[in-house]
Parts: sequence; structure tokens; C-alpha cells
Amino acid sequence: MPSLRIPHSALRTLPMSESWTVLRLLTWTTDYLKSHGSESPRLDAEVLLAHARSCERIMLYTAFDQVVDEQVRGKFRELVKRRAEGVPVAYLVGKREFYSLSFHVTPDVLVPRPETEFVVVAALDALKGSGFGVQGSGPAVVADVGTGSGAIAVAVAKHAAGVRVVAIDISAAALAVAKENAAMHGVAERMEFVEGDLLSSLAADPTFAVIASNPPYIGESEIGTLSPSVIQHEPRGALIAGPTGTEVIERLIPQAAERLLAGGWLILEVSPLIASRVVELFAADGRFTPATVGKDLAGLARVVQARRK
Repeated sequence: MPSLRIPHSALRTLPMSESWTVLRLLTWTTDYLKSHGSESPRLDAEVLLAHARSCERIMLYTAFDQVVDEQVRGKFRELVKRRAEGVPVAYLVGKREFYSLSFHVTPDVLVPRPETEFVVVAALDALKGSGFGVQGSGPAVVADVGTGSGAIAVAVAKHAAGVRVVAIDISAAALAVAKENAAMHGVAERMEFVEGDLLSSLAADPTFAVIASNPPYIGESEIGTLSPSVIQHEPRGALIAGPTGTEVIERLIPQAAERLLAGGWLILEVSPLIASRVVELFAADGRFTPATVGKDLAGLARVVQARRK
């Protein structure tokens, strides 16, 4: 990207003597990132500048008139350049907020998204109403399949005292990130980390009160609809399921049926495009009650869940 100097188009309105204040940097960078395809340019600019200044983003609002020194501007320039090239902000700053918790993220894991919080809500609600983990029965056990950064697993462990969580991922690098996040939030002692393909590495014994997952669910025909930032930088194996988008879920449903306690729940994040097909897959398995579909804040089908008979 060009150095953060006054663009030629701005020479008529900005005096040459004007300094690079926090507000001026944010304004210039917002326009720059918008022109490079960012869907949230102002937010991106604020997060990156706060990171460069080693402060909380909210602190920028009380520092609009402060001049940013050259060292910080240099760090900020490099961050903005990489963001303009499509690198997700979360990878640039190494963290992302999810369910009111801060998670460390790397390019080895998907960036946690607000839609996935609905899986956490469904899992916590299922635990409350399940009767599992009552006094004398031992702690309820939850599985997070394809845990990635551990967002679902850690959020459930953090908000459901006493629950044990098994976090599973095929990627050792992803599990390392999940372990770090579990330790950071003080729940590692109630978690187990398993490297494996879905549930295949676990014994086929009824163990779990809840199995939750944000599996790969993008069909190959949908790749063109994804943001270039996503498809070029986030782990493809955690996104693309196959030609139809249901390939991983087709394998997961029967595996989960063998490992859920009677009355236990399988909770899946899905694409709105395949939600109805996933409901059919639950019905075809025959071991679940009729599946229900929950919507996200945009009113799109996002979570499909069903209870083991």
C-alpha cells in the first residue's frame, strides 16, 4: 500500500501541516480498505490501529486528537497493507472475540464467527434441560467435533460449570490452538483433546449428553460465493465438504448416534442451502427424534439439532 501520506485527492481540503492523528488515520484507512473490498472497513481500521498502539479499541475514542508517532504508523501501515491483500483481521492481530470471550487464532483454524454462537446457545440449553449431570450421575460430557480454535468447546466449558468437554479435530495444529485457549480461560482441566477424523477415534459407546459441531458444510458450487479473504486464507479443509456440502455431515450423524446417550443431542451448524437436506439425513438415520431448525440473526437457517431416541 502507499505510505500513509495525504492522498492527492485530499490536498484541496487538508492542510499540508496537518498531523496524522488517530482520527485522521482511521478516516483515511477506512476509505482505503473500503476501496479494497473490506466489508467492515471502519471496524477493521479501528482493530488494526488499536493493535498497533497496544491498546483496547474503545480507547481510540478518547484519543482522536492524539498524534500517532512514526513507529506506530509503520506497524499500522504493514497491517493495513496485509488487510488490503485479503488477510483476515483476526489473523493479523492474533485474536477474535466469540461469545464474549477472546480467542487466540492462527491460519491453522477458522476465524470464529457470530453465527457459531447459536451452536453454543443450543448446547447450553440442551444441557440445562437434559437431566444429564445431575447429582450422583457424574458430570455431563460434551463433544465438540472439528473444534478448530476451541471456540465452541471452551465457551460451553466456561458457561456450564462441571461439564466435561472433549474437543476433537483432525488437525494437530488446530488442537494446539484449542489447548492454548482452554488454558487461557481456565477450563483446560475439564477438557480432553483428541486428534481424529470426526468421532471415529472414539469408542462407539453411549457417552455424550451433547455432540456439537461446526463441520465443513460448503459445497463446491458455493466456493464462488465466498469472500476471497476467506477462501484464500482460511483452512480449506474446515470449509469445503465436497460437491454437495453434506458429505461430512452424512458421516457424522451415524457416528454421533452410536455415541450419544438416550436423550442426548446432536447440534450442527449448517449452511441455509443444505438445512432441509440435513433434516432429511436425521430422519433417514432413524435413531433421532424429528430435527428442528434454528435461525440466525439474519433469519437464515443456521442450526439443525435432533435428540437421540
